[in-house]
Amino acid sequence: MTFARAAFAASISVIALSAGAALAGPKVVSGPGFDPGCFKPWSDKIGYFQWEKRPGPHKVAVVNGFVGNTWRIQMIQTAKAFVEQPEIASQIEEFKAVSTGTDVAAQLGAIEDFINQGYDAIVTIAVSPEGFDRVIRLADRNDVVVVPFDNVLDTDKVMMVNEDQLEMGRMYGRWLTQQLGDKKEGKILEVRGLPGNSVDRDRHLGFREVFEPTGKWDIVEVVGNWDDGTAQKVTADAIAVHGKFDAVVVQGGSTGTVRALLDAGHPMVPIAGEAENGFRKLLAEHGKDGLKGTSIGQSPGMVAISIKAALAALDGNVMPQLISVPIPYANYDELVAGENYWPDLTDNFFTVNEFPPCNVNITATEIMAKTADNQ
Repeated sequence: MTFARAAFAASISVIALSAGAALAGPKVVSGPGFDPGCFKPWSDKIGYFQWEKRPGPHKVAVVNGFVGNTWRIQMIQTAKAFVEQPEIASQIEEFKAVSTGTDVAAQLGAIEDFINQGYDAIVTIAVSPEGFDRVIRLADRNDVVVVPFDNVLDTDKVMMVNEDQLEMGRMYGRWLTQQLGDKKEGKILEVRGLPGNSVDRDRHLGFREVFEPTGKWDIVEVVGNWDDGTAQKVTADAIAVHGKFDAVVVQGGSTGTVRALLDAGHPMVPIAGEAENGFRKLLAEHGKDGLKGTSIGQSPGMVAISIKAALAALDGNVMPQLISVPIPYANYDELVAGENYWPDLTDNFFTVNEFPPCNVNITATEIMAKTADNQ
């Protein structure tokens, strides 16, 4: 090799090393990951990240997009309450939560601003699954941990958090099978969610995957749109047409479905439903009459798990690229007023804010004391 060629090769090596240093970010490593009971990898095909350990306490931000529904409002309130719990507060120097609306550029701008301000971690519900490459590169250059959750990104370049909707459907199926015992045939009412939505699809498929092989079931499907009023009407119509059912599974609008059953004088049958406060209030009220149910839900409390995951990453732990949050639930015989349902709160309050495998439980009192305002 001539001197000129050797010099050129050396210069290329320096440039490559400089580029690698510029794009710091996490290392791609092998599992297993930290605290798998809480931070469960989505599948055995998921990769793992490890960031350099950073001394705390840390600056953490939540960058929400849309804030115009009860779930999002409760999510922001939950984040504010969670970071004030003593174990978490000791790890956080500064916390901010902002909602930027439905404009992708506004959300990206807010994330960039927090990175440039020296924040260590940013948790976000993405307005769009695409378009975040620029902020991911900026975060990597600054060793900032970005954690999308709920509405996640179409990328494997960041750590993300979500609940497994397919598994939620399986949980419905397993619980109903247990409740039905030796009964292997009959009629089941399935109250589905919003048509064309992946959550409705996945919960439906998970339920059918587990339940259909257990017997010769006549499963009647109706569309409840995850809405109490709609679910109540379609359930009442189904009872009028089909008579009695042996069990019910309802993705959302569970309160309305139970009210329709009660109004029709339908026999008490096992019900697998969502985690609305109204559903749990009805289970508690009518348990003495034989009403049995399991209440499972997509929780605004996922924001707490996402913050906890970001803090674990900042401690240098090995973390799964895609985390499947433990799905919170309560059965009819586990309901305690003031702990996992609230008689004095509205029916549409989302009750599931306890995640035992993660040692996370944010009470309704803590949540309702906060606002969803930007801070």
